[in-house]
Amino acid sequence: NLQLGFSHDINIDIPEGIKIFVEKQTIVKITGYDKQQVGLVVSKIKSLRSPEPYKGKGVRYIDEYVRQKEGKKK
Repeated sequence: NLQLGFSHDINIDIPEGIKIFVEKQTIVKITGYDKQQVGLVVSKIKSLRSPEPYKGKGVRYIDEYVRQKEGKKK
């Protein structure tokens, strides 16, 4: 059950062999023995709320850097 800033919670089915741990409120650790299956689960979660370049909100990797764009000018 993920709360990604929408008006509703998002439920995700976890496949067999994948373990998901919540370390902090904003850090989720996903592990498993099949690297490809772990990547598929991570990409599915990331596609629900991808990082946007203006405010930097969204789901991203820990080491991922989102380049900030400048907003409207007055």
